[in-house]
Amino acid sequence: MQEITMFILKNCPYCRQALKDLDALLADPRYQNLRITKIDEGENPELADQYDYYYVPTFYLGAQKKLEGALTRAQIQALLDEAAAG
Repeated sequence: MQEITMFILKNCPYCRQALKDLDALLADPRYQNLRITKIDEGENPELADQYDYYYVPTFYLGAQKKLEGALTRAQIQALLDEAAAG
C-alpha cells in the first residue's frame, strides 16, 4: 500500500472542500488502513518545494502526482481506491 501525500493551504476553499470529502470517504472501512500525510505548504515551504506542483490541493500516491487543483469527491475516491488496491 502506497502512502498518499496531500498538499494544502489553510485558506484555500478548494482545499477545505477536498479535506471534507476526504474525511467523509475515510469513514469507509476500505480506506481505514491508508497512510495519508497532509502538508500545509504555507507552514512547510521547504518540504513543498521538493515536489513538482502548482495548484492546491495536490495529491501524490507514492512519488507520483495524481491529482491537482479543484477536485471532485469522485476523483478523490478513485485515488483512495487505487491506493487501497496497492
